[in-house]
Amino acid sequence: MATPENDKQPIMNDEDELEDNEQEAVENNEQEVVENNPKKRLKSAAWNHFDPIFVDGGRRWAKCVHCKKQLTGRSNDGTTHLKDHYRICVGKNTRDIRQHILVQGQKTVDGKAYMSKYSFDAKVSRDELAKMIIIHDYPLSIVEHYGFRKYTESLQPLFKVPCRNTVKGDIMKIKKCHILKCFEENASRIALTSDMWTTSNQKKGYMSITTHYIDVNWKLQNQIMSFIHVPSPHTADALSQAMMECFLEWNIDNKLSTLTLDNCSTNDAIVDKLLGTLTTSSLILKGRIFHMRCCAHIINLIVQDGFSVIANAIENVRNSVSYWTSSPKRTQDFRLFSRQVGVNCQKELLLDCKTRWNSIYMMLSVALEYKEVFNRLSKKDKHYVCLPSEDEWNMASNVCEKLKLFYQVTEKFSGTKYPTSNIFFPLICDMKLSLLSWSVSDNNVIKSMASTMLTKFEKYWNVIHNVMSVAILLDPRYKLKLINYFFPKLYGNEARSEIMQVRNIITELFEEYKKKHNAKQGASWKRQCETNVFEGRGSTLSKSTWELDFENMLSEDDGLEKTELGDYLAEKLLPNEEGFYILMWWKCNGSKFPILQKIARDILAIPISSVASESAFSISGNKVTKQRNRLKAETVGALMCSQSWLRKELQGKKKGEPKAFDQTVAYDEDVD
Repeated sequence: MATPENDKQPIMNDEDELEDNEQEAVENNEQEVVENNPKKRLKSAAWNHFDPIFVDGGRRWAKCVHCKKQLTGRSNDGTTHLKDHYRICVGKNTRDIRQHILVQGQKTVDGKAYMSKYSFDAKVSRDELAKMIIIHDYPLSIVEHYGFRKYTESLQPLFKVPCRNTVKGDIMKIKKCHILKCFEENASRIALTSDMWTTSNQKKGYMSITTHYIDVNWKLQNQIMSFIHVPSPHTADALSQAMMECFLEWNIDNKLSTLTLDNCSTNDAIVDKLLGTLTTSSLILKGRIFHMRCCAHIINLIVQDGFSVIANAIENVRNSVSYWTSSPKRTQDFRLFSRQVGVNCQKELLLDCKTRWNSIYMMLSVALEYKEVFNRLSKKDKHYVCLPSEDEWNMASNVCEKLKLFYQVTEKFSGTKYPTSNIFFPLICDMKLSLLSWSVSDNNVIKSMASTMLTKFEKYWNVIHNVMSVAILLDPRYKLKLINYFFPKLYGNEARSEIMQVRNIITELFEEYKKKHNAKQGASWKRQCETNVFEGRGSTLSKSTWELDFENMLSEDDGLEKTELGDYLAEKLLPNEEGFYILMWWKCNGSKFPILQKIARDILAIPISSVASESAFSISGNKVTKQRNRLKAETVGALMCSQSWLRKELQGKKKGEPKAFDQTVAYDEDVD
């Protein structure tokens, strides 16, 4: 015989139901009292998440403090529906208390370890996992490794390790988030450098575009904005289109200042096509200084022409270095004879890269220190037949002495900490003065080399000296004084016209920024007038006739704003002391020279070389290896860009950390 369903329920359920009914009855009685007396406190735990509100003649409603939803709150309605709503409320941000634990921090405060509350958040853990892969060049497949999964599970069993596609999506989001946030906060113009690179493992061509700008804290920044695959052939049309798409993607086409590229005909065509697509009115001086030629590449071309004069001497030194570094036995013999001759040089012999003049300079300078060793070894080893002659050694010595300045300048261009553009003007001027002095040398080799180098120097100097002249004029330690000092030495009788050209450029630039500054100030005042309201009255603020006439008078050339440039140039030069920080000076003097401050912020950030983009290719070599040559182009680009931005954030956190704090898996060593 079937038993009723109620008889099948355990007795415990009946008792629980009875207790719930009794508890709800108690709460209803309490609410009834409260409804009759609104000042009475509601004792039910459900009201911890609801605010009582009274409408319609005292009828009580319950308003959720998390999502603001209103539910009935009469005493007859009970509190069960309130508890049910809280369980599914989308607005609550409280976490399960079982996931809160106390952890001891790894770092200390005043030498003592501190305790902090830890709450597990799966989203935060996923973001940190993606950043770990980006910063240290871990493979995406690490999330599928057995060891990694077991290790993660031992740390936090609640964390579900995502698949590689999910991690890839997180990396894409990190890239977009960082770049968009930066460009939205940035108020200055953005200078760009770009270069092309073909991977040896994938046989694909990648374009690197690096941004250079001065941020809101007046610190010079440079990050990789785009690292994109450009299919072959790499024509001017294809490359310019890829650049333009990148500008539009990040909405910076109207914020550009310059584009620095290597010196080749394809890059010249790229700039012409970009200027035909971009709105020239949004560029500085309508795009006349948009194209910057890489100074490091120019110096390389200049010096390579000079090296052609002593090509035979360089070839013999190169063959000598190659001969004595070609095997461990020869290297050992070379070191033994170095000790016997008494050479104290600790440098290793270096073999040059023929396309990089500074590597040729380093090869010659090191080989010269081992000159006597080479001479001794030529008597011992009959197979060593490429010993340079005494005249060739002398030529190499003279050339190295003369090119030391060029090497130092190239080191500044190629530095990892990119300086402001004002430091390059005196260096370039000093280089040309050196070439002029070499051209009248008694040494025919040096004289011939200087003549060849001067021809190449003149070809590119006029292209780059305008920007550097404006940059040095904005340096309060030099201004026009340094230009007046160098130009007579460089141009002779034509110095006056060259100085006037620089003055005209800075004046035209000042007038352009002044016009935009006044327009922005006028728009700001108009918005303020439209939003301001008189106290106690509802009418908006309006200007009287005399106020409008007065503003028109101020907007005319009354000599106040017109002389801001003149006042700056007339001020006494600052002392040229070590440690002077030009960006901090302009940050502090913005109220005194507001228009010039805007010019300085844009001009001083312009890079003089494309080394920043070239250095990205050495980094990308760690990502596109033989073991990782199947990564998609967009994944490589996201990893490159994100790593550039994240590592900038880590720079201030490296102090006191181990050497490998931000290194990639490509660098490893045993540490005792």
